[in-house]
Amino acid sequence: MKLTPDKLKKNVDLSSFEFRTTNEIEPLTTIIGQERAKRAFEFGLSVTTKGYNIYMCGPTGTGKTSFAENYLKEIAKNKPAPDDWVYVYNFVNPDSPIAISLPKGMGKVFKKDMADFLEFVINDLKKVFNSEEYENDKNNIYNEYQEKRTQLLDNLAEEARKYDFEIKYTPSGVYFIPIINGKAISEEEYPELEKTIRDEIERKVKKLQLETQEVLKKIKILEKELKERIKELQKRIAVFTISHYVYEIRSKYKDNKKILDYIDNVTDDIIDNLDEFLDKEEEDTPLPLQFASYKKMSRFDRYKVNVIVDNSELEGAPVVYEINPTYYNLIGKIEYDNEMGNILVTDYTKIKAGAIHRANGGYLILQAKDLLSYPQAWEALKRVLKTGQIYIENLKDIYGLFITPSLKPEPIPVDLKVILIGSEYIYNILYTYDEDFKKLFKIKADFDSEMDYNQDNLYKMIQFISSFCKKEGALPFCEDAVEKVIEYSCRLVENQEKLSTRFNEIVEILAEANTWAELEESSMVKREHVSRAICEKEYRSAKYEEKINQMIEEGTILVDVDGYKIGQINALAILDVGDYVFGKPSLITVTTSSGRSGIINIEREVQMSGKTHSKGILIISGYISQLFAQDMPLALNATICFEQLYSGIEGDSASAAELCALLSALSDVPIYQGIAITGSVNQKGVIQPVGGVTKKIEGFYYVCKKKGLNGKQGVIIPHQNIKNLVLCDEVVEEVKKGNFHVWAIKTIDEAIEILTGKKFEEVVLLARQKLKKYLDNLVSFNDKKGE
Repeated sequence: MKLTPDKLKKNVDLSSFEFRTTNEIEPLTTIIGQERAKRAFEFGLSVTTKGYNIYMCGPTGTGKTSFAENYLKEIAKNKPAPDDWVYVYNFVNPDSPIAISLPKGMGKVFKKDMADFLEFVINDLKKVFNSEEYENDKNNIYNEYQEKRTQLLDNLAEEARKYDFEIKYTPSGVYFIPIINGKAISEEEYPELEKTIRDEIERKVKKLQLETQEVLKKIKILEKELKERIKELQKRIAVFTISHYVYEIRSKYKDNKKILDYIDNVTDDIIDNLDEFLDKEEEDTPLPLQFASYKKMSRFDRYKVNVIVDNSELEGAPVVYEINPTYYNLIGKIEYDNEMGNILVTDYTKIKAGAIHRANGGYLILQAKDLLSYPQAWEALKRVLKTGQIYIENLKDIYGLFITPSLKPEPIPVDLKVILIGSEYIYNILYTYDEDFKKLFKIKADFDSEMDYNQDNLYKMIQFISSFCKKEGALPFCEDAVEKVIEYSCRLVENQEKLSTRFNEIVEILAEANTWAELEESSMVKREHVSRAICEKEYRSAKYEEKINQMIEEGTILVDVDGYKIGQINALAILDVGDYVFGKPSLITVTTSSGRSGIINIEREVQMSGKTHSKGILIISGYISQLFAQDMPLALNATICFEQLYSGIEGDSASAAELCALLSALSDVPIYQGIAITGSVNQKGVIQPVGGVTKKIEGFYYVCKKKGLNGKQGVIIPHQNIKNLVLCDEVVEEVKKGNFHVWAIKTIDEAIEILTGKKFEEVVLLARQKLKKYLDNLVSFNDKKGE
């Protein structure tokens, strides 16, 4: 069946929508053509059970990320904002900072309250302990001590005089100086004394020493009592001084037990370390030149509040899209300072939040490919989802690479939905090989690359274009420009009954069409601007196609587009160079002879044939056997070859062409070279659909155009592929003029008649006669050989 021009592409008609430009159309507010994925996504968000996180998969450019962000931001507005989180010093175990949650916005308030509290406490304590009243109280205690101490020493001196001694106090100890006849004996005179006198002196000294030890013990007890009384005085004054501040801050946070416990610990620590508050200023110890970078840590740092999550500016639940999901960007980290050249130190104020902290209580969006690219990032995310807690731990601690002081912050509980965006391939890999994945990501939102061509989706496409214009400040698109964009959408999916959902590619055309309109100083984007954008985009990537066509035109690649030849036909292949796909004719030749080898696939013999292509050859063998070997054995050697093919071949879309060339070689009926064919065939001779028919037709058309159109050339396709025809305007126009043709067939019989101009039965009869001749020749040869 020869196809009419109206069958060759989708003729879009938007007159029923009654608009002149997209300025008259409301912008799109929802996603188009992804009802299945949308329902799955909405359901996944509504399930609160653990493990119902969402994996969004589908082709690139279908709007997965933008849909997730926009949808989540919309629903997050109506959800409560999560708590702030802070870390504070752990006075019991300093290596394990304490995590405290506070209502939204109260984290930084608590931080300021503690800073103010500390400032007031320091100032008031310094004032009160520098006051005259305190000095008087302290002096009274000290004077009392001095009186008691003096009394003890006076008693000791009196006792010494009874033994004829004087007492001398020095920093190194207590010395007893003997007195004889009212005169103090010096150390030089002592050896000259008579032995009996010296013995008496030593006896008395021993008694005095015992009494002196008792006195010194009593003095030490007095000194201890002095310190305790002064400390008790300081404590009593400090408690009285700061009590109203403590009461004030405790009253403000009375509903938060962890803060109340923390305030109690802070108060106790201040009381226990009053000396730090009473110093006038910190001592500056000179350091050697090599340690000049060392900075002494403030003695009051342990009273600071480290706010790691501040939701004060957040309206509703958080939606976090982490574009660089490294381990630290997800989990957070503990930073270090380098002190004295080679010493790494840290404290709880250097704990930094990650994306999971910021998304806690809301939603976290991640790209699967990026997540899996970073060491430990995927494992860390799974650990959070499995345990329901965030443990901040540096990688060096996990791997044990360095021995440095580290912290183990208290874990923070997690309540969030993770939306993982990736390809179907990554989903299948994770589902098959990662046993945790199917437990943690139970919802699959599968985005399709196409949607139905219907009135509802057409209007949404118009709205999508309107949204683009308003968002990007582009010129409005007129009705015929929108029609051309929708034609292009059909072309992207190569289906007249579908529209593409690869909106990234559509946006490229919209942006480029707008640019061409602006360069022409047009007030709106017209059809010709969209057409030019499409043509220019294809031209930028069509270098390899042009070079191949040039080689065909020069005769470097042998392709005939006119004349009749036996056992030779033009099949059609698709070449994919990454950003561009195009069709290319491939010359197939077939030779036959008598023998028993059957059909030989040359590509298979040299290991250049893929499994699907080899299967196609075997199917052809089955068809030939059914057609000719019912009443006689086949005595056939047939070789099939893709000429000038230097790389592998895969697929069965050339099997119809191979069968036609084989029948031509068997019947000696020539095939017209100006007609190419694509399609697979089954063992019954029925033509089956293939992919890429639009590109294949256009590829052969451009070759014919290079070598000269003669009105007889064209392409044969399976009839099931009619709906896949979205040919460019140039090819459709040449078909209208009768310069090029497209046929759609159902069986190999129709293909033979179009290619040869003869009835299929006639070709079969001639082929049968040749096969019988081959058989007779083989029998005769064997008979002669037997003689």
